[in-house]
Amino acid sequence: MEQEQLPISEQEGEKQQSLAEIASAGIVSAPMPTDDSPLSAASSPEAEAFRQEIILAGRKLWQRQYVDGNGGNISVRLGSRYVLCTPTLVSKGDLVPADICLSDLDGNILAGERSRTSELLLHLEIYKANPRARAVVHCHPPYATAFAITGVAPPNGLITEFEIFIGPVAVAPYETPGTKAFAETVLPFVQEHNTILLTNHGIVCWSDTVTHAEWLAEIFEGGCKTYLLAQQIGKPLQQIPSNKIEEILALKQRMGLPDARL
Repeated sequence: MEQEQLPISEQEGEKQQSLAEIASAGIVSAPMPTDDSPLSAASSPEAEAFRQEIILAGRKLWQRQYVDGNGGNISVRLGSRYVLCTPTLVSKGDLVPADICLSDLDGNILAGERSRTSELLLHLEIYKANPRARAVVHCHPPYATAFAITGVAPPNGLITEFEIFIGPVAVAPYETPGTKAFAETVLPFVQEHNTILLTNHGIVCWSDTVTHAEWLAEIFEGGCKTYLLAQQIGKPLQQIPSNKIEEILALKQRMGLPDARL
């Protein structure tokens, strides 16, 4: 037998009365997260998609031997207030969604089961200094890191893809990793360089997505490796003509890619 339905206004009145009775009895349920709360941000569909992208990038870094042990870290901006980042002491080849932490722009962990990477400060300095940076990848590819321990950047004007997507590479001075001083070493370069060598350490790349930042690491490592192999051939290296470099720079400007030569 169907029950008689109360008018909507009366249903709402009973609902409010019931809530008032629950509250007066001291039985108050947990408040629902607001749209901009950490809990809401951490559980959003966008955050879930970013976690999967971070996990995929982490596996690529590990498979390509750009990281070892628990080395390297990945982050991505989530809205204007938050950052998703990889945790400390976890191999980038073993990441699962629950590992990914939610931080604010001061490095405070707001959601997640693990402690954040100690080098999150580096990522945050990049985000604060350059609004175009929406994702950051830090890793230790062997050929690129070989340049990092010499404090010298690879030469330009040799490989087309390297020129288009990266261009001149800055070399940040050494500081102890995980410190604020270390994080600030990239500040003079982060506007005009999307890939920076960290002396005696590795590289850091920023881009509009995690995938694209990981691509920069691949392109940079590939360029360093190819240059070192080419030197072993014993023949002069062929430079891209200067007028063709100008064409590449015009292309980069149309694509919105940074370059210190622009």
